[in-house]
Amino acid sequence: MSVDKTIEARTAGTAAMGRRSRPRVPLLPAPLRRWLLPAPAAAVFVGLFVAPQAFFFAMSFWRKKGLRLTPDFTFENYVEAWEKYAGVIAITLGIALATALLTTTIAFAFAYLIRFKAGRLGPPLLFITLLTLFGGYLVKIYAWKSILGKDGILNSALLWLGIIREPLTIFIYNPGAVVVTLTYFLLPLAILPIYGSLRTIDDETIEAARDVGARPRQAFRDIVFPLARAGTLAAFTLSFLVAAGDYVTPRFVGGPYTAMIGDFIEQQFSLRFDWPMGSAMSFSVLGACVPVVALAAALLSWSSRR
Repeated sequence: MSVDKTIEARTAGTAAMGRRSRPRVPLLPAPLRRWLLPAPAAAVFVGLFVAPQAFFFAMSFWRKKGLRLTPDFTFENYVEAWEKYAGVIAITLGIALATALLTTTIAFAFAYLIRFKAGRLGPPLLFITLLTLFGGYLVKIYAWKSILGKDGILNSALLWLGIIREPLTIFIYNPGAVVVTLTYFLLPLAILPIYGSLRTIDDETIEAARDVGARPRQAFRDIVFPLARAGTLAAFTLSFLVAAGDYVTPRFVGGPYTAMIGDFIEQQFSLRFDWPMGSAMSFSVLGACVPVVALAAALLSWSSRR
């Protein structure tokens, strides 16, 4: 009996091992699984970004008759947008370009400091940068309005130091105030992509460059800046596009003589109910921004190859 039981146990163990060694057949083929993994994110992207953009792009060719929107295919909205608002678009691009250049420059310097110079203070400084993202947009605008205003902190400090005798009004309600306020708002958003690019640079690479006689300026020009090009371009593009589409900041700190195109687009949608015209103005600004971003990408690519 013991021999028979031993044979049965071995047979059962062999059968179990055979069952375990069989490869599992996947329920779905590999190509289909590769497509299904990003499907939820792609659906959200298409539903929340691509579909609304396509809808408003198609609406930009419609007409407004009274209070009714009539589907059509006409370029009259684009012609009117460029005829009436070409100067405003130019001012908007100028302010956005100044904001993007200032923001990207300061962000690169700060990210470089965190990555290579701050040492143990780098993570706390990065944490402080992230904390500023939790502040409300309007709160930041009102903060700068209280700093730059006639009775603000800056004028009060200058009066207390005896530098001026009466409050100055040149600090606010001008393009400079808009650039400063937008730079403060966009700075944390620009620091993060640049810092992410700088994190990919190994310290050993820079050390090797210095060992072969490269000066710090040469190491920065030939190693650091080319490898951080993607993050720098992302920071510039984000800052430029957000500044070009903003209308709240110029309304609060820009005054009546610093109107940007976003303010006029907002009026088309909210007050005049002319959605086709507002859509045409929006895509006109977007079309004007594309060459600026392309030129910035070309300049960064050229400078990194020098």
